[in-house]
Amino acid sequence: MTRKIAILGATGSVGQSTLDLVERSPERFEVVALTANRNVDALADAARRTGARLAVVADEGRYADLAAALSGTDCRAAAGEAALAEAATGEAELVMAAIVGCAGLVPTMAAVEAGKTVALANKEALVTAGSLMTDAARTSGATMLPVDSEHNAIFQCLAGSRSEDVSRLILTASGGPFRDWTRERMADATPAQAVAHPRWDMGAKISVDSATLMNKGLELIEAHHLFGLPSERIDIVVHPQSVVHSLVEFVDGSMLAQLGSADMRIPIAYTLAWPERMETPSERLSLADLGRLDFEDPDTERFPALRLTREALEQGGDAAILLNAANEIAVEAFLAGRIGFVEIAALVETALERASGTTPASIDAVIALDRETRTRVTDYIAKADADA
Repeated sequence: MTRKIAILGATGSVGQSTLDLVERSPERFEVVALTANRNVDALADAARRTGARLAVVADEGRYADLAAALSGTDCRAAAGEAALAEAATGEAELVMAAIVGCAGLVPTMAAVEAGKTVALANKEALVTAGSLMTDAARTSGATMLPVDSEHNAIFQCLAGSRSEDVSRLILTASGGPFRDWTRERMADATPAQAVAHPRWDMGAKISVDSATLMNKGLELIEAHHLFGLPSERIDIVVHPQSVVHSLVEFVDGSMLAQLGSADMRIPIAYTLAWPERMETPSERLSLADLGRLDFEDPDTERFPALRLTREALEQGGDAAILLNAANEIAVEAFLAGRIGFVEIAALVETALERASGTTPASIDAVIALDRETRTRVTDYIAKADADA
């Protein structure tokens, strides 16, 4: 049976990997909607290749360009927030939610409220609005499938298990490019060094998050909302080979782990075909060639982002929203050469001091607090520049 799919964020890394898999199995998938932020050329090209019936560009100023690019096709062009929601709530059975940042909150929530099966690749959705999303899913009957390799690994390991049989979850972290660096050396790290991830090919922002280990901390918050376990039952271990993507420990002492090559098409494929599986072109592992797998505890002194994210999770309320917004602005400033690497976590810690413990009542409230925090951190950095 063909599954109708909408890909939100079709021109990004996850979106492109999703398209690669979908186009390799045209008998399994029917692409009904695609969206992008501003990349009209790539969006139109994907729409023509897949026969999508709706293509949406978030930037309303690019609507005319998209309409011109799709002229002569059967694909309807649209733009803006309402059109993004239409793509998320229309005829698709499966929605790949891969819009980066808080821009993806509204359409992702729309898909959840519409009761869709949502393949969740938007990290901010659960970090900033986790309880809102999970409550909406329970009400609508939506199914949320994790795309992040770590959460997808846990989801696979939990298949067929009862929640009461689970002792703890263990997220693995590569350790990033600065795993062996001292705090003093990291103070002088350049953006080029921070984005040079040893295992994964990712965008600049996610690569910097991996270097600070903020990415792993955000995944801790995601895991809490996805699997319903408290902070003290979710551990993080550094695994530099990035072969074991995460583990589940059960009450009898057994552990299950999911292994695979560092290729996002593996977890994406699991969500696309769920509850079945599908073939991928991903490289197969040779355990003999690997020879060994190493694990070590993370150093929260050198990488304070792990401490900050756990504190935000345990504090609850609006803390994770402040943490996420401050981190995004701090990373932007670091990439622009305005602050040093170790100042990223320092800015996040300062932002967290304003956490009230109150949970926003709606997505609009989440977005408003996110914007307010971004403005405050941006102003703080500008003032520091002026005083320097």
